Amino acid sequence: MSVAKERLRKLIDLLPEEEEGKVLDFLERLTKEDVRRKMAQSIANAPEDDEPLSEEDLEAIRQGREEAAKRLGMSTEELLRRLRG
Repeated sequence: MSVAKERLRKLIDLLPEEEEGKVLDFLERLTKEDVRRKMAQSIANAPEDDEPLSEEDLEAIRQGREEAAKRLGMSTEELLRRLRG
């Protein structure tokens, strides 16, 4: 275990119980931001997709654009409401 992690563990053990939630929230946000940053870097460094689109792909794109123009889709909020039941 690294020296930094050992120090973190000792500091966490010393934390007053009423402060644990704040530290937990901070560490979770920090971890998620790191994951998002790494994912964004991976996407940015990914090779360009040079595979040609199939007729099926083109039809799905056309259909999606038509639905978007007619507003046949649903908002993220509506989707989450439906999924949660």
